[in-house]
This record gives sequence, structure tokens and C-alpha cells, in this order.
Amino acid sequence: MARKKDNSLILENRKARFEYFLSDFLTAGIALTGTEIKSLRAHDAGITDAYVFVRGGEAYLANMHIAPYKEGSIHNVDHLRDRKLLLHKKEIAKLGAKLKPGGLTCVPTKMFFSHGYAKVEIALAKGKQLHDKRASIKERDAKRKIRQAKNDGVDAKGE
Repeated sequence: MARKKDNSLILENRKARFEYFLSDFLTAGIALTGTEIKSLRAHDAGITDAYVFVRGGEAYLANMHIAPYKEGSIHNVDHLRDRKLLLHKKEIAKLGAKLKPGGLTCVPTKMFFSHGYAKVEIALAKGKQLHDKRASIKERDAKRKIRQAKNDGVDAKGE
């Protein structure tokens, strides 16, 4: 039987887009237990403080919070455990080589379902300075004002 084709977004890490310059996006599978999947389907998770590290030739997602499933029993696991990312060896090696020198980190930006499987989008990140964050805020406010002006113009013409 074919898997259901749902590409629904579970979580988005908007804080990462504000705090870091993001580059080199990758999509990875994530190894989860059954009760964790059920909690994800209920949107009981958070990736705001999560990060990716490479150890022993494997990539892990640390500090990601998935709430214990309410109806779960002894099968619930630690809500902050390190979860293995499912990537090819070449991708892991490339990621490890970029993280090794320092100055960069790897953060999750989105979590979604693809064909019934939980996937996470990760990106290499370089921290923003305070003046970069201020520029981001100014740019965001300018875009908002432009969008509002366009909407007001459309409303005025439509009357």
C-alpha cells in the first residue's frame, strides 16, 4: 500500500532565521519512537533551542523537545534525548568538516511530514551581530509597511 502523500509543516524555527545567517540547507530523516510521532502529529514539540552535532560518524539532533504522549505508558522516552538524523555518510562527513573549524553551528529550521515520515530541514548557521539583527528588524518593518500600503491602496480603489 502506498504511503499517504502529506507534506504538512509541523514546526518552523523562526528564531533561527533572526539569530543566524543560514546557508547549506539539508533535509534529513529523524529516528523517532511511536509515541514521539504521535506527539508530533499533535504539534507538541519545539525546535527553538535545538542544534545538530556529529559524533562517531553519525549526526544527532540535540535539545529538541517532544512532549511525552498523553496516552503513552512505559513507552514514552525522555523528552530532550538526542535523536539520530538519517543522512548519507558523505553528507555527514561534509557537515562534520564544516562544523569542525568553529564559528559555525548547525540548527534545524523546519520540521515536517513527507509521505508519512518525519523530516527535519537543517542549515549551517553563523551568528549575527547586534547591528545585523537591527538591520533585519528594519527590513522586516519596511516590508510590513509596504504590504500595508498596498492593501490600503487596494481597499481605497475597491470602494
